[in-house]
Amino acid sequence: MSYDVDVNQVTVKYGSFEALKRVSLHLESGKIYGLIGRNGAGKSTLLSLLASFREPTEGKVRIGGREAFENRDVMSQVTLVYETDYSEETEKVKGMLEAAERYRPHFDRQYADELVELFNLPLEKQVKKLSRGMQAALNVTIGLANRSPITIFDEAYLGMDAPTREIFYKKLLEDHAKHPRTIILSTHLVSEMEYLFEEVVIIHKGNVLLQEPMDRLMERGASITGPDQVVEDFCSDMTQLSTQRLGGTKSVVVYGELTEEKRREASQRGLEVGPVSLQDLFIHLTSGEKGVEIDGTSK
Repeated sequence: MSYDVDVNQVTVKYGSFEALKRVSLHLESGKIYGLIGRNGAGKSTLLSLLASFREPTEGKVRIGGREAFENRDVMSQVTLVYETDYSEETEKVKGMLEAAERYRPHFDRQYADELVELFNLPLEKQVKKLSRGMQAALNVTIGLANRSPITIFDEAYLGMDAPTREIFYKKLLEDHAKHPRTIILSTHLVSEMEYLFEEVVIIHKGNVLLQEPMDRLMERGASITGPDQVVEDFCSDMTQLSTQRLGGTKSVVVYGELTEEKRREASQRGLEVGPVSLQDLFIHLTSGEKGVEIDGTSK
């Protein structure tokens, strides 16, 4: 069965504040998505809708064609992994894994045991006595081993050190290749995790600023560097995200289709065309009050 996600004109209000504003999204099943946005952009609110934790104020959220909220059949197919307060949790690691095995239809205990060994998780230790990093490792172990058709990691790496995060990323890619499913990664570690993403969704101030395949998005950002006036003339009809000057040299980050013809023109004018990282694109695209205009629409 396909578990495509359809978010249709969804608004979420907290009192008079709109956390999400008429958001529409289609997430095709089986891909790894990067969900990025500044603090307060609406990422966690969107993810809580997908996990059926919350009902939209307006609009519909459907997973596999069925409304998500309070739908037991849908909820059992979605796992949301996020930092949890375990200060009162007396259950042992072993007990947490047994509970997941009991209630999650796709849980793979053998794979969970493999991850437990990789992360050096102590099965007989109470969860509240684990370090923050170990608690995060337990969360991602359960999230990966659940093998839910839709698996969401909301800043799941918090507390992990760099080597542990690398283990997490490696196992995520390996297991997704063997058992394809929709994985959504919400993160602030954009530069560290961008190689995981097949498609990117950027949320800004409660709106979807863009949704693009990773490779296409990278092609739409470029830095143009050269003599001040030449760069200014060349970039005059482009969406300019940022400008830097050093003496008579100017560098502009642009966003949009840079055709082969345009690249040849840049070369003929003695301009250097360079790549822009996803993190830099994200920073520049969301630096304004409303964000940049994408395809003629103010987001």
